[in-house]
Amino acid sequence: MNGTHDAEDAGRNGLSEELHFSDSEGGDSPDDGAGDYSARFEELMSDGEDGDANDDNDDEDEGGFVYSGVDADPTGGYREQLREVLGPDHEEDELEEQEVERSLVHEVQENENFAATIEDEAGHVQVLTSLTSHEPLPLSPRTPLPSTPTSRMPSHLGNGTPSRTPLTRPYLHPSISRLRSMTPQPSRTPSAASAVTLQSHLHESSSAAPSHFSALSRSSSATNLSTHFARGDVTPARTVPPREVLRWTHLRIIGEYIYAGPTSKASSVLGTQSYGSPTVLAANGLICIGTDTGRVLVFDFKQSLKCICGSESSEKNVGAVTALALSFDHTYVAAGHATGYIQLYDLRSPKVPSRIVPPTTLAAVASGRQEGHLVGSRIVSIGFVAGRHTALVSADDSGLAFYHSLGKVLFVDASDILRILGKYPDEDVPDAAPALGHRFRRRRTRKPTTILSMAPLPLGTCAHPTDTYNLVALLTPIKLVIVGLKPSPKTWYRRHREADEEVASKSRFKGSLAWFPSVSLSADLSSASERDSKKSQLNESRQRSTPTLAYSWGENLHLLRVSEDKVTQTVKDPKTGKVSKVEVGRIVFEEMGSWRASDDILALQWLNVNQLILLTPAAFEVYDVRTFKLVEREPFDAWTLVSPLLSHTTNGSITYSDAVSEVAHSVRMYKGKIFLLGQHGVQVGTLLTWADRILSFVSEGDFLSAIDLARSYYVGEAPGNRNGLPDDPEKLKAVVGQKLRELMVASAQYAFSEERLVDGTHVTPDGRGVDRTELFEGLVSTCARACMALDDFDFFFEDLFEYYDNNGIASIFLQQLEPFMLSGEIRHVPPHITQRLIALHAEDNRPDLVERLIWHMDPDCLDINQVIPLCQRYQLYDAVIYVYTRALRDYRSPLVELLGLVRRVQQWRRQRAEASPTSSTFMDEQSIEPVVLNAYKIYPYIANTLTGLTYPSGEPLPEDEATQAKDDLYKFVFDGCSSVWPVGEGGKLVLTSDEENGIEPTYPYTRLLLRFDPEAFLHTLDLAFEDAYLNDETRSVSRFVIIKILLEILSSPDLSQEERTFVHIFIARNVPKYPQFIQLQPSILHNILIGLAEDPDSSTREDRQLAAEFLLSAYNPHEGERILELFKRAGFYRILRSWYRQEKQWPQLLETYLDDLDLPPSEVFASIHSVLKAVKKASKGKLPEAVSGKLLESLPYLLRSDIANTAALLDEHLPESHEAALQSINPTAEHEKFRYLLYLLYPLRRAAEDEIALPRRPVPSPNVPPWLRGAYVSLYCRFEPEDVIPALRYLPQEYLDNQEAARTCERSEVYDAVVWLMDRDGDPQAALSKAQSFDQRLSTRIADAIASHDDKSAGTISDALKKLEAVADAATSICVQRSQPISSADVPVEDLWFQLLSSQIDCVQRVASCCSLEALGPSEAVLSDDPRVQRERQTISTLRSMVHKTFTVLMSVSSAHAVSFPRLFKRLVSSASATKAHVSKGTLYTEFRTILTGMLESFRSEGDMLVITKHLVDRDVFDTIAELVAERGKGWAPARGACTSCGVVFVSTKKSAEGEEEPAIEPVVVSRTGAIYHSRCLPPDFHAIHTANVH
Repeated sequence: MNGTHDAEDAGRNGLSEELHFSDSEGGDSPDDGAGDYSARFEELMSDGEDGDANDDNDDEDEGGFVYSGVDADPTGGYREQLREVLGPDHEEDELEEQEVERSLVHEVQENENFAATIEDEAGHVQVLTSLTSHEPLPLSPRTPLPSTPTSRMPSHLGNGTPSRTPLTRPYLHPSISRLRSMTPQPSRTPSAASAVTLQSHLHESSSAAPSHFSALSRSSSATNLSTHFARGDVTPARTVPPREVLRWTHLRIIGEYIYAGPTSKASSVLGTQSYGSPTVLAANGLICIGTDTGRVLVFDFKQSLKCICGSESSEKNVGAVTALALSFDHTYVAAGHATGYIQLYDLRSPKVPSRIVPPTTLAAVASGRQEGHLVGSRIVSIGFVAGRHTALVSADDSGLAFYHSLGKVLFVDASDILRILGKYPDEDVPDAAPALGHRFRRRRTRKPTTILSMAPLPLGTCAHPTDTYNLVALLTPIKLVIVGLKPSPKTWYRRHREADEEVASKSRFKGSLAWFPSVSLSADLSSASERDSKKSQLNESRQRSTPTLAYSWGENLHLLRVSEDKVTQTVKDPKTGKVSKVEVGRIVFEEMGSWRASDDILALQWLNVNQLILLTPAAFEVYDVRTFKLVEREPFDAWTLVSPLLSHTTNGSITYSDAVSEVAHSVRMYKGKIFLLGQHGVQVGTLLTWADRILSFVSEGDFLSAIDLARSYYVGEAPGNRNGLPDDPEKLKAVVGQKLRELMVASAQYAFSEERLVDGTHVTPDGRGVDRTELFEGLVSTCARACMALDDFDFFFEDLFEYYDNNGIASIFLQQLEPFMLSGEIRHVPPHITQRLIALHAEDNRPDLVERLIWHMDPDCLDINQVIPLCQRYQLYDAVIYVYTRALRDYRSPLVELLGLVRRVQQWRRQRAEASPTSSTFMDEQSIEPVVLNAYKIYPYIANTLTGLTYPSGEPLPEDEATQAKDDLYKFVFDGCSSVWPVGEGGKLVLTSDEENGIEPTYPYTRLLLRFDPEAFLHTLDLAFEDAYLNDETRSVSRFVIIKILLEILSSPDLSQEERTFVHIFIARNVPKYPQFIQLQPSILHNILIGLAEDPDSSTREDRQLAAEFLLSAYNPHEGERILELFKRAGFYRILRSWYRQEKQWPQLLETYLDDLDLPPSEVFASIHSVLKAVKKASKGKLPEAVSGKLLESLPYLLRSDIANTAALLDEHLPESHEAALQSINPTAEHEKFRYLLYLLYPLRRAAEDEIALPRRPVPSPNVPPWLRGAYVSLYCRFEPEDVIPALRYLPQEYLDNQEAARTCERSEVYDAVVWLMDRDGDPQAALSKAQSFDQRLSTRIADAIASHDDKSAGTISDALKKLEAVADAATSICVQRSQPISSADVPVEDLWFQLLSSQIDCVQRVASCCSLEALGPSEAVLSDDPRVQRERQTISTLRSMVHKTFTVLMSVSSAHAVSFPRLFKRLVSSASATKAHVSKGTLYTEFRTILTGMLESFRSEGDMLVITKHLVDRDVFDTIAELVAERGKGWAPARGACTSCGVVFVSTKKSAEGEEEPAIEPVVVSRTGAIYHSRCLPPDFHAIHTANVH
């Protein structure tokens, strides 16, 4: 175990010789022994400038010590280890460098388990190695680095081309051809022979996340690693440790004095000395600890006990120490006690206090004899004023604060005490006699005047005008007061606590404050080199800070800046009367800002001029006062600190929760170190700087994380504070960049050192090997990111690659480099490395990876002799184009390569057309497919180049290069004869004919590209025409030249129809676009126009029509009649419509709409409607006979298209033609006639299939003749008899002949409509009489059907019952209408109801007389299986329910005086008895009883349902209210009913006036503290402070 530890130290010693992380330009050597950090603490905190002082001279040094006002640089301990771990920073003095090399860092000795931990981790990979002969350093794996961003380019398939079938159309740019008017139609010949151009496809890849050694768990041992890799896992499980913010060290020697001593009872028995339990702490130059025995123990930073202030009788005389302060020069200690005493000790004679300030009484105060703290008042704060030893300020728990000037006059104490805050309480009132023989102890509540904290402004390292005022800040629960003691006591500032800061009672008495004095800002420079350069300057030339006060109430923190302002005042001498002007100073206070911490602030200290550290109950938080942001946070339990108030909880004067949180006296700050007085020990903490964090990774052997962290500091992405770094970005990069380079160099040397490669970290204890590939992968990716940040790749591509290459693992380097190249982060790579990388993929037979890599690489980095043959062998034509164009600036060679492929495809097409499928020369489509796809790349290549873009990325070319590329392609493509390439010796003729020895035509390459795919080629030219290059007509190729070439080719007899079509389209569309560049003869344009019209291909009709429209915009053709005839044949209806509308040839215009089969019917009718409106407007409101004749002639077509739209069109424009339209409909198509009339007479009733393009009429059409109206009623009764009444109600009363309509309805047996029509004429009695006759007729029909009992009887009964119900509904509505109070009283209402009910009862009796007794039995009887009985019973039940329904309606209106239900019922019974003499009274009464029983049962069941519903609703409401009450009890209750921010009341008790809108309800947020806000009024930092809230 010791050997392992020694090896670790040796490894770290070797590492320190390689890296330099010092903040200073040099350093002193620490002690030779490793030592304990706490034992060597004096070296860290020494005030002296001389770090070589001997211990023997400590007493003398301390005796004559005078604080210089400038903090010296630390010379030892952890801080110096940090500076020396990597040696000096570019020292030029060799002697000094050798001294630093001997100053090896000695880590803190851990506890006894540390050796076992080292032994457990001995099998880990060692990352850094010493370049000396020391043992290597065991490494600890760390957190993995972020994965490399994925590439945006897709990868090829194995053959370098996408997998597509020849039947697809692979080329459309960008999504459809520019020569098309819409989405292109399918190819005419769906085969590879006619496949269209393939759009350049982008290549993508997913960059694999680099694996590296840092992915291993920190706690993984060698055994765990071997087991893990044996399972085949790729990424080991890991636990990410929390980031270290503060590094703590226990001062064990001091702890032995304070915590390990015997108790007071044991010490009295044993005769030993007991110092008591610690209560308060002071640490500035010395460490002073007050105890509950009234004594003060003073230690230096070597943890040596310097002296003990006080005696054994202090506890009895003055009580426990509750406040403590050390003078500015570290020679005096002031102690405040629990009894109110104040003692001042001179550390040169500490046994007896040099001054004592005893407490006083109210009587002495009242007599004016003495001022001071009262007896029993606990001193809560004490401090020295400025640099004086005898000037003190103190405060107690009763709210009193005093200034003590402890002088002497003639060797006699002469103390002057001045009260600066608070009032004395009233004289104590004697307690009343207890009534029950005993007294209850009552808890004394804390007063709002209690002083929470007090601090005088200390002297800083630079003098400041405010120092002369002796300012003292005092904080109470309700206000902040700043008092100046000089030149005369005066209150300079007072600020009261705001209401929203008193959000919780527990936070009311939480407050703290701290001053930051004026210091020289040069002391806070980031490096010692900068400080040294400043030492030569004068003090007055230094920049200094302004004194600032930080104070807190609860969780709210505030900053207050203090300065002096000079004003000139006129003063008159009272004796001489002379007036003079003098400058008088006054203190100016500036509020700097405020913010909230995460919880109540228990203690507050300044780390430096820019940072504050706060102690909350759960954590230390570091804030930057410049940005008011939290920069660091470390969990810490504040309850582990000492509180001087815990003893007061026993007498009930203060609660335990309040006492345990009073820990401000246990937290002190000195020179950036945090001193804590805990319940079990004293410890000191240091906020880690950037170098500390990097060093922590280095010391653990995780150099990958160290490099990454240094890179994050370099680019400004590192989390946490940046202490130790310059604020200037350039200086920061200079400092961090140098360290980052050193880290990479040392890491590479260590990783590839011979010692590290053969040490035990590669073998597990059981002899098995460990795969360390991830280590070397991570080194490459980490250094790559670092070099990208530095923008310096010399080390990466030279030194680091050489390490990998020399050790035979260059493939690891190349594989980790590739993702950065694919993502575009690294584009320039030396050719010797790209050569190796391309060869690596070629050896693996992965041409797709080769092509993807070439695309993403700077062309200057390619080895042309390697890349071009490789791409040609694997047919990587995209890469070939890229290499030729970007590396060689050769734009013709790729074109020649691709023309060769096009020629091969054309030869294959010819052979396929001529050869038999069974011949040996026949080649199938699968074999030619790769060639076809590569050949189609010629079109996007030409398009990109001619528009000034690179291929395939589409990035803009430089202007000069783009012009040269266009020159080369235009000259080659439009050359009139075949060319030799390459030019010069060895060149070959580039041929295009299908035969090997065929004749080459003129413009061979233009013809070949046009023949291969005319649409794709002309689409490419259409793109090129938009480029400004062609605007210069002095060039050899221009738009006009290209058009002339195409016209010459067009005259060739062997041109296919497809080629002719697209050439016509291309010329027709570009002539009007560029009239100043393309000027053709009218005869040529005429021939093109005729060619567009005569093409028989229907798939291009719309494209040809659009091209013709373009051409007609610039050319007015002759032979208009012939052209129009051609357009009619071609179906160019859009052009014809424009022509006819312009010429006002209305019949022909209508014909174009009727003949155009591509128009939907709704658009046809809307267009005809608009045309007819225009015709009427031009013809003074009338349609010409030619137009109306054309419209009537087209009626059959229009009616077949849409009947409703035809009716609407005729009613609008030819209303007299309705009869003609109906005659045009097939005589047997009665339903079509009904739909026609339905639209005219019932326009609001829209059928599902109707899509009316014309505006609808709100009323029936007045243009329908009367006989068609009668026909409409007849058709309605035939097709929709159940809806006749709504249709009749929609028609005006005078619109129909009601008697004729009634006869029509009666013939159609729509009896309810007859009753309604008769009532509409104003004769309700006649209507009811007619209903009675219908009831008799229908009931007789039912009775006959029941009696006959044949196959048709069921249908007859069902139909009759429906009609009876319809008649009953119509008759009932008549009675209800007449029963309303507003109706006329001409007809007795009771007679109407009597007539209706008697008719219905007669129906029931008439049918019942034909039914069997079994069917007339009670409804609850057992049903019979006889279908006849079932039918009879169902019929009787339906009739009875009809009567029941009528009675129910009667009951709803019987409240009117005109109807008496008892009288009416009596009349019914009497009438039935008189008119039904042949029916026995028993049978008659049985029928009435059945009706009444059914009504009563129905009413009873409805009442029961209402009762049940009420009970259900009551129960649901009760349960819901109870649940809401319970939830409300669980929630956070707001402190008040108004918004804490804006003060607006949430619920207003004022009622809104009529017409005034109710205010909108806004969402609210209730915090756990009780504050309630509108959601729009939330403070900016609300969510950062409140981790939970309720909406």
